[in-house]
Amino acid sequence: MPLAVYILGLSVFALGTSEFMLSGLLPPIADDMDVSIPRAGLLISAFAIGMVVGAPLLAVATLRLPRRTTLIALISVFGLGQVAGALAPTYEVLFASRVVSAFACAGFWAVGAAVAIAMVPVNARARAMAVMIGGLSIANVLGVPLGAFLGENLGWRSAFWAVGAASAVALVGVVTLIPRIPLPDEKPQLKREMGIYRDRQVWLSIVITALAAGGVFCAFSYLAPLLTDVAGLDSGWVPTVLALFGVGALVGTTIGGRVADAHLFGVLLSGIAASTVFLAALALFASNQAAVITLSFLLGLSAFYTAPALNARMFNVAGAAPTLAGATTTAAFNLGNTGGPWLGGTVIDADFGFAATAWAGAAMTVAALVAVVFSLRLQRSRASASSRLVAQGSPKAAPVESSECATG
Repeated sequence: MPLAVYILGLSVFALGTSEFMLSGLLPPIADDMDVSIPRAGLLISAFAIGMVVGAPLLAVATLRLPRRTTLIALISVFGLGQVAGALAPTYEVLFASRVVSAFACAGFWAVGAAVAIAMVPVNARARAMAVMIGGLSIANVLGVPLGAFLGENLGWRSAFWAVGAASAVALVGVVTLIPRIPLPDEKPQLKREMGIYRDRQVWLSIVITALAAGGVFCAFSYLAPLLTDVAGLDSGWVPTVLALFGVGALVGTTIGGRVADAHLFGVLLSGIAASTVFLAALALFASNQAAVITLSFLLGLSAFYTAPALNARMFNVAGAAPTLAGATTTAAFNLGNTGGPWLGGTVIDADFGFAATAWAGAAMTVAALVAVVFSLRLQRSRASASSRLVAQGSPKAAPVESSECATG
């Protein structure tokens, strides 16, 4: 595995830390900026909105630009966004810095994935992507808790400075170790790729991903005040519990990645159902410290256990559009990361309390389960129709997406 791929993983570590670290920084940001916690939670939504818009937009806009130069520009803009956040004098400036950082983050994901794949042989592509995604998992295990620790002891702005420093290290690595990647000889046919959005299964995959991610982040975004105000834990516990969520995420990603290829729908159904149960339990036992700590780990496990299957499903149904499939998945995840915190903030503003965000999240994951069942039935229906056409000798038989409809 080229060292340059690990540099991309380091970059993703900085990106992922910035994206998720606010879950442990909302109380001090709210106090310093003189805003409510739900309004501070909109900073998480701001980043997610930037990812939703930026992923497909920059995937297309940078298609014919030199990859290495594009990566340098994007990680530089991202790092400057962190500096702007650290220096932000007002909530509005901080909000704007999150949107700009998110655009750069989305573009780096789209271009970095293409670069990682281009640097390795075909039989090492999965490993290369695993290194990049591993940077995100490590961000949840180390970066997010470290950000919460810095915020608790040195002020929330120190967390932004730390991510800015990590971005500078990543920039040096990109400049010195990422080779020049030749541009493709033929420009992809975007009009043909846009045709994937006429498929109901693509839209179902977007809905499932957004609801599954949004349900978890509806509660996770407000985990810090739930731990301190409802469970009664000291604020010093917040980094530890966030680290447990990250460990669960790392374990879940490992397990889900191993079984999702053979049992994609089985992973989707079991993982989202488990998240629903854990969210409901979190709402019921929010005042029990041991239960909240344990459920934080389990929620990270179930959410990231499902993630590989959510990614794979999009590529299964949108495989004819390699330029947009990954960008669409990124946008769908962040659509959930936008809606979840917004719904959680709405629940809190309605005076239902921090624990009620878990109930709202569970409602979203139940809706995701319904969409999964509908998607499975639609696929089985298509497979049956295809089999009948094959039996009749029709040349127009629709291809079966995969054997997952039979094995679940």
